[in-house]
Amino acid sequence: IIVIAIAAVASGCAVQPRAVNSAPVQVVSYSEVQWKALNPARGDMSPRAGTLWGDRNAEVPTGFLAKFKDGFSSPAHIHNVTYRAVVISGGIHNDDPKAVKMWMGKGSFWTQPKGEVHITAARGKTNIALVEIDNGPYLVKPPAEAFDSGERPVNLDASNIVWLPITQQSTQNEIASIAYLWGRIQQGAWSGSFIKLAPGFVGTIEAPGTTFHGVVIQGELAHGSSKGKTLKPGSYFGADGASLHEITTSPDLETIIYIRTNDRFRVIVGG
Repeated sequence: IIVIAIAAVASGCAVQPRAVNSAPVQVVSYSEVQWKALNPARGDMSPRAGTLWGDRNAEVPTGFLAKFKDGFSSPAHIHNVTYRAVVISGGIHNDDPKAVKMWMGKGSFWTQPKGEVHITAARGKTNIALVEIDNGPYLVKPPAEAFDSGERPVNLDASNIVWLPITQQSTQNEIASIAYLWGRIQQGAWSGSFIKLAPGFVGTIEAPGTTFHGVVIQGELAHGSSKGKTLKPGSYFGADGASLHEITTSPDLETIIYIRTNDRFRVIVGG
């Protein structure tokens, strides 16, 4: 068994795993996601939204899937809250209304500061993104209400993601890698990161913090609590409280998981 303490990788510290009391784990496969209009005021023109955790209409942290039709382009608008997003499939553009289109593919990451005028467009047969906010409600407002929050946007194409190896086999093939996206991975601090697992990975993600959210971005996996479900891109697993997540990835596919948590977490290879 190989234990990797994510927060200690950079310093090379040897950290022993902490025992955790497993909290109830929620597992939602993509096929079980319930879809509603993201912006009901636009009727059939609205993208669809499927909540994974929280409630985007309430004052709580929330993560949801957004689904856009091919050729979709929103009017110029702002949001009252900052959001972060990850492309799961298709091509998505998010920028100032006059910006040249920069189509971001699966595995790309972007942020949209509150108050900033922008548009969102999509191209492709199936265009899906994970969207998360730190606190709702998530509202769409006209450009006339724009303001400068001091935050600046990020558009990070998947080809520019920096991966750091966190485990290696004796053959030097990477079993697992991490890409840091935002925040700080430490106790009591919120962060978001990607974990990339090799085909056929078998192991556990240990999450000792009070909240853990995981979303499959690429590939597919089986979760110890999934009761036979195959978790494909857009699927979710998480817990409110310390938790253990037994993971087995497809033998044929490299798998990427987006993780949002408020503590350090560990990848344990083997069982």
